[in-house]
Amino acid sequence: MTAIETFTLRDVGPKGGLEQAEMVAGRIVDFIGKAERSLVLALYDIRLPDPVGETVADAFRAAAERGVKVRLAYNDVPEDPNAGDFLPAIHPPPETNPEILSRLPIETVPISGIPDLMHHKYMVRDEDAVWTGSANWSVYSWTRQENVLAVIESAEIAREYLENFEELWRTRKVERSGDGDPNPIRVGDATVRAWFTPGHGEALAQRIATRLGSARRRIRIASPVLTSGPILSTLAELAGRTDLDIAGIVDEPQTDRVYEQWATTGSKWKIPLLTRVIEALPFNGKRSVPWGTGTTRDFMHAKVTVADDTVFLGSFNLSRSGEKNAENMIEIEDPAIAEALAAFIDETRERYPRSSVPS
Repeated sequence: MTAIETFTLRDVGPKGGLEQAEMVAGRIVDFIGKAERSLVLALYDIRLPDPVGETVADAFRAAAERGVKVRLAYNDVPEDPNAGDFLPAIHPPPETNPEILSRLPIETVPISGIPDLMHHKYMVRDEDAVWTGSANWSVYSWTRQENVLAVIESAEIAREYLENFEELWRTRKVERSGDGDPNPIRVGDATVRAWFTPGHGEALAQRIATRLGSARRRIRIASPVLTSGPILSTLAELAGRTDLDIAGIVDEPQTDRVYEQWATTGSKWKIPLLTRVIEALPFNGKRSVPWGTGTTRDFMHAKVTVADDTVFLGSFNLSRSGEKNAENMIEIEDPAIAEALAAFIDETRERYPRSSVPS
């Protein structure tokens, strides 16, 4: 395979998802199958029913039989995920079942999701390769949500992810992680930087805003919500440019919920910024099933930004809360990858109507 491989997931509907879920499971099994010494995983949500669940579980069992040490850090929540105000209503709680995990040859550590989430979705194989992106390890994530995933074959990138994992494993604290610097690393023909929050949360938001502000040709954004101050301010300022091709996709119910929250908080100043972005720029919105109103989780879940030939992808929503969570983002400077992911965003936008400002 190439040094960087990206692939995308679309909402294939309630009846057509098994083939896509099996495809993702197959890629994960292939990634795990190449492990010789170690696998570490930091996952916000992991619950895979059979048959795909058993396929992935068998891969972990086979790895352990080969002598591979497997460790998993996962986001932990109270028995009542609605207790307190630590988990915003726009973010559904994870459904990881520690009892199921205990049946596998995996050493696990729960990371408290209070007050900020351990929101990673990555896996590191030996010291050679990284699996990352926006998709949780759930069937809904693999069949009913838009997501972007990447596999990066690079020992240097893998070491940076391992450093982040060891912070979480050692401290078991979200707020004490994400301190590794985003060093520029050559991976094939691309330049890659690995960003981790909360240690570099504000710096990451500013980095994305700066890249948007310096774009000369195009900007494409897929994010469930847009609440980061630097990013919102930059987009609102760029909305008057006629020489720059800007478009994006959000999750409509989650964006509406943001307006409701801002109306009663100190973030009211962001309301006109988001309104300008949605009304002045061609942002579309997926009318997903709002969390709490049904069992389907079909959110627009991709988190990818394209500015000319630079791509940001990973678990980081373009949000203020994302800056405080434990998140990861890969910055890739590569024309081909940028072109492919810009096309994915455009194809996703075409499936849904224009976003609108709630009354």
